[in-house]
Amino acid sequence: MDAYNLIAIVTTLTALLAFLNERFLKLPAAIGIMMLALVLSLTLMILSTLGLPLERQAEAMLGAVDFDRTLMHGMLSYLLFAGALHVNLSDLWAQRFVIVVLATIGVALSTLLVGFGAYGLFEALGIGLPLLVCLTFGALISPTDPIAVLGILKKVGAPKRLETKITGDSLFNDGVGVDIFLVLSQIA
Repeated sequence: MDAYNLIAIVTTLTALLAFLNERFLKLPAAIGIMMLALVLSLTLMILSTLGLPLERQAEAMLGAVDFDRTLMHGMLSYLLFAGALHVNLSDLWAQRFVIVVLATIGVALSTLLVGFGAYGLFEALGIGLPLLVCLTFGALISPTDPIAVLGILKKVGAPKRLETKITGDSLFNDGVGVDIFLVLSQIA
């Protein structure tokens, strides 16, 4: 299966999950779609244990995609552009110091906390993962994606300054997170 068909399948599934969320769950879109995707994944895993050859098919479909190229050289630039599209530059400039601290020190500190926490947890479980691998994992998940949070903040009427700080942080912390991830993954 080529990348075009895989993108079409994922887009169709996302649209279906968004419809089901809107029609039945009525949760914020990001939360509802994620919950339904989790339920779908668990269902597929259960069906796989019952003898359906879904795991091999999924491996074949995902094996055809170069995730490094797709994510780093494709999707990330579009996601950052979409996030920047709705940012008021004067509001962003007014909150620049808080945003810089959150996007740099916040991501670095989160990387260290998650990395050392994962290392300690894996050691306690008897799984010997190297510290650099755990730190790389920390860098991977440390940048925040505030789409659901921003939707909720708009509904409850949170102050514009708070929304600007969260939006600005999310816009810049992705780049910082990618840099930390690339450095740690090259070292590891």
